[in-house]
Amino acid sequence: MRGLRPVLEGQRLVRVEARRPDLRTPFPPDLRQRLTGARVTTLGRRAKYGLIDTERGDTCIFHLGMSGRWRIDPAEIGKHDHFLLETEAGRLLSLNDPRRFGFVDLVPTADLAAYPAFAAMGPEPLSDAFDGAYLARAFAGRLAPIKALLLDQRIVAGLGNIYVCEALHMARIAPGREAGRIARVRLERLAEAVKEVLLAAIEAGGSSLRDYARPDGNLGYFSKQFLVYGREGEPCACGAPVRRRVEGGRSTFYCPRCQR
Repeated sequence: MRGLRPVLEGQRLVRVEARRPDLRTPFPPDLRQRLTGARVTTLGRRAKYGLIDTERGDTCIFHLGMSGRWRIDPAEIGKHDHFLLETEAGRLLSLNDPRRFGFVDLVPTADLAAYPAFAAMGPEPLSDAFDGAYLARAFAGRLAPIKALLLDQRIVAGLGNIYVCEALHMARIAPGREAGRIARVRLERLAEAVKEVLLAAIEAGGSSLRDYARPDGNLGYFSKQFLVYGREGEPCACGAPVRRRVEGGRSTFYCPRCQR
Protein backbone atom coordinates (compact mmCIF):
# COMPACT_ATOMS: atom_id res chain seq x y z
CA MET A 1 0.00 0.00 0.00
CA ARG A 2 2.95 2.33 0.58
CA GLY A 3 3.98 1.70 -3.01
CA LEU A 4 0.51 2.40 -4.41
CA ARG A 5 -0.24 5.52 -2.38
CA PRO A 6 1.93 8.02 -4.34
CA VAL A 7 0.40 6.87 -7.62
CA LEU A 8 -3.27 6.50 -6.64
CA GLU A 9 -4.12 8.79 -3.74
CA GLY A 10 -6.07 11.86 -4.85
CA GLN A 11 -6.27 10.63 -8.44
CA ARG A 12 -9.39 10.17 -10.56
CA LEU A 13 -9.71 6.77 -12.24
CA VAL A 14 -10.28 7.16 -15.98
CA ARG A 15 -10.01 3.49 -16.90
CA VAL A 16 -11.04 0.40 -14.97
CA GLU A 17 -10.72 -2.93 -16.73
CA ALA A 18 -11.20 -6.51 -15.54
CA ARG A 19 -9.55 -8.60 -18.25
CA ARG A 20 -11.20 -11.87 -17.23
CA PRO A 21 -14.45 -12.67 -15.38
CA ASP A 22 -12.84 -13.81 -12.15
CA LEU A 23 -9.81 -14.50 -10.01
CA ARG A 24 -10.46 -16.67 -6.96
CA THR A 25 -13.97 -15.20 -7.00
CA PRO A 26 -15.85 -13.33 -9.77
CA PHE A 27 -15.22 -9.62 -10.21
CA PRO A 28 -18.25 -7.57 -9.08
CA PRO A 29 -20.50 -6.99 -12.10
CA ASP A 30 -20.72 -3.24 -11.45
CA LEU A 31 -17.01 -2.77 -10.64
CA ARG A 32 -16.19 -0.78 -13.78
CA GLN A 33 -19.28 1.41 -13.54
CA ARG A 34 -18.75 2.34 -9.88
CA LEU A 35 -14.99 2.98 -10.11
CA THR A 36 -14.63 4.72 -13.48
CA GLY A 37 -14.57 8.47 -12.92
CA ALA A 38 -14.26 8.12 -9.13
CA ARG A 39 -11.52 9.90 -7.23
CA VAL A 40 -9.39 7.88 -4.83
CA THR A 41 -9.46 9.49 -1.40
CA THR A 42 -7.39 7.19 0.82
CA LEU A 43 -5.55 3.88 0.74
CA GLY A 44 -5.41 1.57 3.71
CA ARG A 45 -5.16 -2.01 4.85
CA ARG A 46 -6.94 -4.55 7.04
CA ALA A 47 -4.83 -7.64 7.82
CA LYS A 48 -3.60 -8.84 4.41
CA TYR A 49 -6.29 -7.00 2.46
CA GLY A 50 -5.67 -3.73 0.62
CA LEU A 51 -8.32 -1.00 0.76
CA ILE A 52 -8.83 1.73 -1.85
CA ASP A 53 -11.49 4.29 -0.82
CA THR A 54 -13.23 6.58 -3.31
CA GLU A 55 -15.19 9.82 -3.02
CA ARG A 56 -18.33 7.90 -3.98
CA GLY A 57 -18.38 6.08 -0.66
CA ASP A 58 -17.07 2.81 -2.07
CA THR A 59 -14.05 0.77 -1.02
CA CYS A 60 -12.24 -1.52 -3.43
CA ILE A 61 -10.91 -4.49 -1.46
CA PHE A 62 -8.16 -6.65 -2.89
CA HIS A 63 -6.04 -9.58 -1.78
CA LEU A 64 -2.86 -10.67 -3.53
CA GLY A 65 -3.27 -14.38 -2.79
CA MET A 66 -0.15 -16.51 -3.16
CA SER A 67 1.56 -14.87 -6.12
CA GLY A 68 -0.22 -11.62 -6.90
CA ARG A 69 1.41 -8.19 -7.06
CA TRP A 70 0.68 -4.74 -8.40
CA ARG A 71 2.79 -3.38 -11.24
CA ILE A 72 3.15 0.36 -11.87
CA ASP A 73 3.37 1.52 -15.50
CA PRO A 74 4.27 -1.93 -16.89
CA ALA A 75 6.14 -1.87 -20.20
CA GLU A 76 3.54 -4.25 -21.61
CA ILE A 77 0.37 -5.97 -20.47
CA GLY A 78 0.74 -9.75 -20.21
CA LYS A 79 -1.66 -12.64 -19.85
CA HIS A 80 -1.42 -12.56 -16.04
CA ASP A 81 -2.34 -8.86 -15.79
CA HIS A 82 -5.99 -9.36 -14.86
CA PHE A 83 -7.12 -5.99 -13.48
CA LEU A 84 -6.11 -2.53 -14.69
CA LEU A 85 -6.51 0.93 -13.19
CA GLU A 86 -5.50 4.09 -15.10
CA THR A 87 -5.42 7.51 -13.46
CA GLU A 88 -6.07 10.95 -14.88
CA ALA A 89 -2.32 11.59 -14.59
CA GLY A 90 -1.73 8.78 -17.10
CA ARG A 91 -0.33 6.24 -14.63
CA LEU A 92 -1.31 2.62 -15.19
CA LEU A 93 -1.53 0.00 -12.45
CA SER A 94 -1.89 -3.68 -13.15
CA LEU A 95 -2.84 -6.45 -10.73
CA ASN A 96 -0.72 -9.37 -11.90
CA ASP A 97 -1.70 -12.78 -10.48
CA PRO A 98 -0.37 -15.91 -12.26
CA ARG A 99 -2.14 -18.38 -9.95
CA ARG A 100 -5.33 -16.32 -9.63
CA PHE A 101 -5.58 -16.92 -5.87
CA GLY A 102 -6.20 -13.24 -5.20
CA PHE A 103 -9.48 -11.37 -5.52
CA VAL A 104 -11.05 -7.94 -5.99
CA ASP A 105 -14.32 -6.80 -4.43
CA LEU A 106 -16.18 -3.52 -4.07
CA VAL A 107 -18.36 -2.63 -1.09
CA PRO A 108 -19.83 0.53 0.48
CA THR A 109 -17.23 1.98 2.82
CA ALA A 110 -19.83 2.23 5.58
CA ASP A 111 -20.25 -1.57 5.48
CA LEU A 112 -16.55 -2.47 5.83
CA ALA A 113 -16.75 -3.59 9.45
CA ALA A 114 -19.45 -6.13 8.54
CA TYR A 115 -17.57 -7.46 5.50
CA PRO A 116 -17.41 -11.27 5.98
CA ALA A 117 -13.62 -11.44 5.96
CA PHE A 118 -13.37 -8.67 8.58
CA ALA A 119 -16.33 -9.26 10.88
CA ALA A 120 -14.68 -11.83 13.17
CA MET A 121 -11.12 -10.58 12.81
CA GLY A 122 -8.95 -9.80 15.82
CA PRO A 123 -7.09 -6.51 16.35
CA GLU A 124 -4.34 -5.29 14.08
CA PRO A 125 -0.96 -6.34 15.50
CA LEU A 126 0.44 -2.83 15.06
CA SER A 127 -2.45 -1.20 16.91
CA ASP A 128 -2.51 -0.14 20.57
CA ALA A 129 -5.18 -2.81 21.19
CA PHE A 130 -2.60 -5.54 20.64
CA ASP A 131 -0.41 -5.94 23.73
CA GLY A 132 0.48 -8.44 26.42
CA ALA A 133 -2.73 -7.81 28.34
CA TYR A 134 -4.80 -8.57 25.26
CA LEU A 135 -2.86 -11.80 24.58
CA ALA A 136 -3.31 -12.89 28.20
CA ARG A 137 -7.08 -12.48 27.85
CA ALA A 138 -7.20 -14.18 24.44
CA PHE A 139 -5.09 -17.14 25.58
CA ALA A 140 -6.69 -17.65 29.01
CA GLY A 141 -7.49 -21.32 29.48
CA ARG A 142 -6.26 -22.22 26.00
CA LEU A 143 -3.94 -25.24 25.75
CA ALA A 144 -3.38 -25.00 21.99
CA PRO A 145 0.20 -24.28 20.83
CA ILE A 146 1.09 -20.61 20.89
CA LYS A 147 2.06 -20.58 17.22
CA ALA A 148 -1.30 -21.97 16.08
CA LEU A 149 -3.19 -19.30 18.01
CA LEU A 150 -1.07 -16.47 16.63
CA LEU A 151 -1.98 -17.65 13.13
CA ASP A 152 -5.70 -17.59 14.03
CA GLN A 153 -7.11 -14.45 12.39
CA ARG A 154 -9.83 -14.29 15.05
CA ILE A 155 -7.14 -13.59 17.65
CA VAL A 156 -4.85 -11.27 15.69
CA ALA A 157 -5.35 -10.02 12.15
CA GLY A 158 -2.91 -10.64 9.36
CA LEU A 159 -0.02 -12.48 10.98
CA GLY A 160 1.57 -15.02 8.64
CA ASN A 161 3.80 -18.01 9.16
CA ILE A 162 7.11 -16.26 8.51
CA TYR A 163 6.57 -13.43 10.96
CA VAL A 164 5.12 -15.64 13.68
CA CYS A 165 8.24 -17.84 13.53
CA GLU A 166 10.48 -14.78 13.72
CA ALA A 167 8.54 -13.11 16.55
CA LEU A 168 8.44 -16.27 18.68
CA HIS A 169 12.20 -16.61 18.30
CA MET A 170 12.73 -12.97 19.24
CA ALA A 171 10.53 -13.47 22.31
CA ARG A 172 12.33 -16.77 23.13
CA ILE A 173 9.06 -18.74 23.25
CA ALA A 174 8.86 -22.27 21.86
CA PRO A 175 6.20 -22.53 19.13
CA GLY A 176 4.67 -25.61 20.75
CA ARG A 177 4.19 -24.07 24.22
CA GLU A 178 0.61 -24.17 25.52
CA ALA A 179 -0.58 -20.60 25.08
CA GLY A 180 -2.64 -20.39 28.27
CA ARG A 181 0.34 -21.35 30.42
CA ILE A 182 2.71 -18.63 29.28
CA ALA A 183 3.42 -15.92 31.85
CA ARG A 184 2.08 -12.41 31.29
CA VAL A 185 5.57 -10.88 31.23
CA ARG A 186 6.54 -13.20 28.37
CA LEU A 187 3.37 -12.29 26.48
CA GLU A 188 4.30 -8.61 26.83
CA ARG A 189 7.64 -9.37 25.21
CA LEU A 190 5.89 -11.39 22.48
CA ALA A 191 3.56 -8.51 21.59
CA GLU A 192 6.58 -6.20 21.36
CA ALA A 193 8.43 -8.74 19.19
CA VAL A 194 5.49 -9.05 16.79
CA LYS A 195 5.43 -5.28 16.29
CA GLU A 196 9.21 -5.11 15.92
CA VAL A 197 9.30 -7.86 13.29
CA LEU A 198 6.42 -6.42 11.27
CA LEU A 199 7.79 -2.88 11.25
CA ALA A 200 11.21 -4.12 10.15
CA ALA A 201 9.61 -6.21 7.39
CA ILE A 202 7.54 -3.26 6.13
CA GLU A 203 10.63 -1.05 6.00
CA ALA A 204 12.44 -3.78 4.06
CA GLY A 205 9.58 -4.06 1.55
CA GLY A 206 8.40 -7.50 2.63
CA SER A 207 9.91 -10.93 2.12
CA SER A 208 10.56 -12.10 -1.43
CA LEU A 209 10.84 -15.89 -1.25
CA ARG A 210 9.81 -16.74 -4.81
CA ASP A 211 8.09 -14.29 -7.11
CA TYR A 212 6.85 -11.47 -4.87
CA ALA A 213 7.87 -7.94 -5.79
CA ARG A 214 6.80 -4.49 -4.66
CA PRO A 215 4.75 -2.27 -7.00
CA ASP A 216 7.92 -0.50 -8.16
CA GLY A 217 9.36 -3.86 -9.25
CA ASN A 218 11.94 -4.13 -6.49
CA LEU A 219 12.14 -7.23 -4.31
CA GLY A 220 11.42 -7.21 -0.61
CA TYR A 221 14.65 -7.95 1.24
CA PHE A 222 13.50 -8.77 4.79
CA SER A 223 14.41 -12.40 4.07
CA LYS A 224 18.04 -11.29 4.44
CA GLN A 225 17.26 -10.58 8.11
CA PHE A 226 15.57 -13.87 9.01
CA LEU A 227 16.72 -15.21 12.38
CA VAL A 228 15.23 -18.70 11.99
CA TYR A 229 12.80 -18.90 9.07
CA GLY A 230 14.19 -20.98 6.20
CA ARG A 231 17.45 -21.58 8.10
CA GLU A 232 17.13 -25.26 9.07
CA GLY A 233 20.51 -26.65 10.13
CA GLU A 234 22.16 -23.23 10.21
CA PRO A 235 23.39 -21.87 13.54
CA CYS A 236 21.16 -19.62 15.61
CA ALA A 237 22.88 -16.63 17.20
CA CYS A 238 23.36 -18.84 20.26
CA GLY A 239 25.20 -21.44 18.16
CA ALA A 240 22.57 -24.20 18.25
CA PRO A 241 21.30 -25.42 14.86
CA VAL A 242 17.90 -24.13 13.78
CA ARG A 243 15.31 -26.88 13.56
CA ARG A 244 12.30 -27.30 11.32
CA ARG A 245 9.11 -29.30 11.72
CA VAL A 246 5.99 -29.47 9.59
CA GLU A 247 2.52 -29.07 11.10
CA GLY A 248 -0.63 -28.74 9.05
CA GLY A 249 1.37 -28.32 5.88
CA ARG A 250 3.34 -25.36 7.28
CA SER A 251 6.98 -25.33 8.28
CA THR A 252 7.91 -24.15 11.74
CA PHE A 253 11.47 -22.95 12.28
CA TYR A 254 12.83 -22.50 15.80
CA CYS A 255 15.87 -22.75 18.03
CA PRO A 256 15.61 -25.57 20.61
CA ARG A 257 18.06 -23.78 22.91
CA CYS A 258 16.78 -20.22 22.86
CA GLN A 259 13.07 -20.91 22.75
CA ARG A 260 11.40 -22.46 25.79
